[in-house]
Amino acid sequence: MYQIPEISRLNPNDLQTASRLLEQVKPNPIAFNNWSEDFPYQPQAGFRMAHNGQELFIRFSVREECTLAKITADNGEVWTDSCVEFFLALDDSGYYNFEFSCIGKALLGFRKERPHAVHAPQETMETIRRYSTLGKDNFEETQLNTPWELTVAIPATALFRHQLKNWKGLSATMNLYKCGDNLSKSHYLSWQPIDTGKPDFHVPRCFIPVCFI
Repeated sequence: MYQIPEISRLNPNDLQTASRLLEQVKPNPIAFNNWSEDFPYQPQAGFRMAHNGQELFIRFSVREECTLAKITADNGEVWTDSCVEFFLALDDSGYYNFEFSCIGKALLGFRKERPHAVHAPQETMETIRRYSTLGKDNFEETQLNTPWELTVAIPATALFRHQLKNWKGLSATMNLYKCGDNLSKSHYLSWQPIDTGKPDFHVPRCFIPVCFI
């Protein structure tokens, strides 16, 4: 079972320092190109993950030929920008999909099946801290092969359909992704493999068991 360690010094109010602290965690590639015949382009992407009890920290690292950041508000179509995603199920009631553009615009939903999403209220979205090396401003597509990183801090209370205050001791299943639907070089990568005929990240059977130690 994949274990997510605790680093007590991680501080959601200082994500630049948190990003450096996450260097001590083993990186994981987001490298399965499950639909390579239709979408052959494969950027470099990976993540590091740890928690401090109350907050889960994820540092995504990406290098891609094209980068786009047009979405201006949370719970918008961030998957059409340069996007990284984290899907998590705590039980069989449904799963959470956290999706982030390269400048930190976020989407958070909970659903049992893909078409039936309940999106997090704005007050929940405001509790999710984000820091991008690309800053916060929107931009049209660039083709500079620029590396970028996004570090996020997700409080346990952001799991808005569950009554949680702490990540420590939780068991769950999860998968992580890199995509960019509206980029000149569209792509759909996953941490763990997905066995569908066309791009689809909403496949809980392809999540793997994890525990927060």
